[in-house]
Amino acid sequence: QVQLVESGGGLVQAGGSLRLSCAASGSISGLNAMAWYRQAPGKQRELVASILGLGFTNYADSVKGRFTISRDYSKNALYLQMNSLKPDDTAVYYCAGRRRVGVYDYWGQGTQVTVSS
Repeated sequence: QVQLVESGGGLVQAGGSLRLSCAASGSISGLNAMAWYRQAPGKQRELVASILGLGFTNYADSVKGRFTISRDYSKNALYLQMNSLKPDDTAVYYCAGRRRVGVYDYWGQGTQVTVSS
């Protein structure tokens, strides 16, 4: 069982940057993939970025070129660097992990990101 705890959210002006962190209670090296999702008010949860065990990354079109997902095995941590933030990026951001291909098994509680115009 892996517990995930996000941090780093907050209020930022459009054009600004934030770095989200996700701390895992156990080793993340055995996870097939980790990801960041977000959910805005009244909208479905959507995949923002993912990183596979071999290091391959994938991004939603809306964040390509602005967000970067990374991980640190030594710290059992996942990160999301968010630059050039837009008001449309306002959402609760969730960290997720999975042990095999398919649905994500592990979820954090979420961290709020608010981008003001």
